[in-house]
Amino acid sequence: MAVDLAVVGAGPAGLAAASTAAGLGLDVTLLDAAERPGGQIFRHPAGGPVPRGARRLVRRLDGVRHLPAHHVWTVVRDGDTWLLHAVVGPDETPATVRAHAVLLATGAYERQLPFPGWTLPGVVGAGGAQAMLKGGLALPGMGVPPARAKPRARGRVVVAGSGPLLLAVATTLAAAGARVPALVEAADYTAYARHAPALVRNPAKLAQGALHGGALLRRTTRLLTRHAVTAAHGTTRVEAVTVTRLDADWRPVPGTGRRVPCDALAVGHGLVPQLELATGLGCATRRAPDGTPALDVDAQQRTSVPGIWAAGETCGIGGAELAHVEGEIAALSIGGHRPPGTLLRSRARLRAFADAMAAAHRPGPGWTDWLDGATEVCRCEEVTADRIRRAVTDLGARDARTVKLLTRAGMGWCQGRVCGPAVARLAGQDPAPDRRPLSCPVPLSRLAQPPGAER
Repeated sequence: MAVDLAVVGAGPAGLAAASTAAGLGLDVTLLDAAERPGGQIFRHPAGGPVPRGARRLVRRLDGVRHLPAHHVWTVVRDGDTWLLHAVVGPDETPATVRAHAVLLATGAYERQLPFPGWTLPGVVGAGGAQAMLKGGLALPGMGVPPARAKPRARGRVVVAGSGPLLLAVATTLAAAGARVPALVEAADYTAYARHAPALVRNPAKLAQGALHGGALLRRTTRLLTRHAVTAAHGTTRVEAVTVTRLDADWRPVPGTGRRVPCDALAVGHGLVPQLELATGLGCATRRAPDGTPALDVDAQQRTSVPGIWAAGETCGIGGAELAHVEGEIAALSIGGHRPPGTLLRSRARLRAFADAMAAAHRPGPGWTDWLDGATEVCRCEEVTADRIRRAVTDLGARDARTVKLLTRAGMGWCQGRVCGPAVARLAGQDPAPDRRPLSCPVPLSRLAQPPGAER
């Protein structure tokens, strides 16, 4: 029996879409890889309460069939319906859901730009550090959960990279007891001035940024714009980082490096939409202002593939509020209702601000000058920058796929999710959308089985 709508992803977009569609009388199934709803933005520890921001959405899930710990690895057409194949839990039990319509709300993951020393213990993703704190895990550089950290045990955590997430991460770390000696932003905030109309239309976003910035200044965190961590130092773990001034193209300015002692480094350069399911279906993509590929959707959140809708970060990084609005619009479209003008205007306003942020924080081409020849770009396969550069200059590679075939960069466990943007840039390309038949590792025994009974 096919349901009316299957929603993949229980973050803000998926929750809003599922609850709205159920309210319209649709039979909705919500699948999510996590054990509890909320996505990354509303992550919470196992057994803990649902975060305040997600409570209203979760309460509205009455009538929605929620399938947690279901990792959807492919979606295929079967007649006039769609089959969603998933593996469930640690035993990777197979499961199948049949639906007349599918909404993809699969979110995003962090973009990492490598630099010498980025593989040292104690160097973590900026979003990863925040997720650890939200999940009640050990604070980077402290070794104990933040609730048990003693004042003398406070670690020094440098926050670096680019994007609005850094302010929130630094504030969260400081509030949890870490000392944040520096927030190192590679972009220049004056770039926002080129997008004044979008800023004026979103005063709440500006106030939120000012709130985070003020909190950090009160904690004596030094804000360094147009700077980057260009090296991490240590033996068994990170002990210090080199912070260097950048030019307008993100190239290090000679003679400006300074060494900053720290116990941990939280670093990230924005987010990348997670598109594997969509591109596996053949959905069209577009180039977002930050250079990342995102799904191309119409005014009703429909993709180029009939019967497939998308909402949230898959359509371009924009935050929880925009994801919520897009989820509502998609659900109304699926239910045959015209979205109200107020909702469409909210989306336009929030998307304009998201595009302004993306353009302001787009990595400059000169960041590859941070790399020395021995820097591992692909951590899984231990492929260095020198090997990738030689594949380009000596062996004629002109794209990331050819580099992959010549060096194995991107053939490891993460399948290029971490190193993909860096490998593409070293090959002289913008990152291309991932195109793969499986969105996650699946046991061969599952692939050999015929479609199971719908659940």
